[in-house]
Amino acid sequence: MQRIGVIGIVLQADKEQAKKVQDLLSEYADIIVGRMGVPIKEHGVNTISVIVKGSNEQISALSGKLGKLNGVSVKSAITSVEV
Repeated sequence: MQRIGVIGIVLQADKEQAKKVQDLLSEYADIIVGRMGVPIKEHGVNTISVIVKGSNEQISALSGKLGKLNGVSVKSAITSVEV
C-alpha cells in the first residue's frame, strides 16, 4: 500500500552535508513525485519540500536517514490517502 506524504527539510550545514542530502534524495528517487528547494540566504538556510508516494516504511526510512545528518532538520507527514 502506498501513501502520499510530504518531507520538509531545513539544511543549515556545509556543502558536504548538502551533497549527502542530495545523494539520499537520489537514492530514493523512485518514491519522489516532486521537490522544491528555496534558499533563505540572509539566514544561511536552505529549505527543501519533497512530495513522496510510497509505503510508510520507505517514507520513514528516507526521513530517518535525512534526520541523522548533522545540520539537517526533517519533518514528515504521511497522509491517509492510499494510491
